Amino acid sequence: MKVYHGSYIKIDRIDLTLCRPNRDFGRGFYVTKFLHHAQNWAVITGRRHHSQGAVTEFEYVESAFVRSICKIGHFDAYNEEWLDFVVMNRNVNNPEPAHDYDIVEGPVANDKVQNRIEEYLSGDISKARFLEELKYHEPTHQICFCTLNSLQAIDCRLGVGARRYEVNISEPVIHHLMLDFAMNEEKAADVFYTSQTFIRLSDKSAGLHKKTWQEIYEILKKEFNT
Repeated sequence: MKVYHGSYIKIDRIDLTLCRPNRDFGRGFYVTKFLHHAQNWAVITGRRHHSQGAVTEFEYVESAFVRSICKIGHFDAYNEEWLDFVVMNRNVNNPEPAHDYDIVEGPVANDKVQNRIEEYLSGDISKARFLEELKYHEPTHQICFCTLNSLQAIDCRLGVGARRYEVNISEPVIHHLMLDFAMNEEKAADVFYTSQTFIRLSDKSAGLHKKTWQEIYEILKKEFNT
């Protein structure tokens, strides 16, 4: 699925530590399938940073592999479950993260909806009335990539030769060593960090740093099995 991120600059690397907390689905990197929504947000953020704004296109890979390694939350529409989830994430008094999903997809609490959420929380309108209003709200869409693991599901479309995101390769490789070879975390980490694969990964002239963690893991498995 093609998705878009609107910002004041083009995005060539996702850094989750730069993402703001207490948003609809928590801290994470947000995209939308609606290009015009990303374009509008690029204009807004561009004005704040005195730039023209920019939209970066990505490919969200909804594969069986992604579903096997990621816990995914999905809200089909504005409903009570969505409202309770957004309120939980936007509550600055809740510990962060407020949920354990890797990826969350659903509608957006834009400014108009956010204002009504504040009125609902203050008791000015009932939950039933608020949810009734949401039935007539224009369709919106967002996907939040909340964890390093989730970034395996998103790739930037920068044209020929586009590089994948520089995610923490060690984390998923060690995790899958533990699963596939019944190792504890200490053993799996020792196997990875003392392997020839890791040495080659550290040597940029070998080119392994350009590969996905899945490709690195397959190379490591061949080394481990021999």
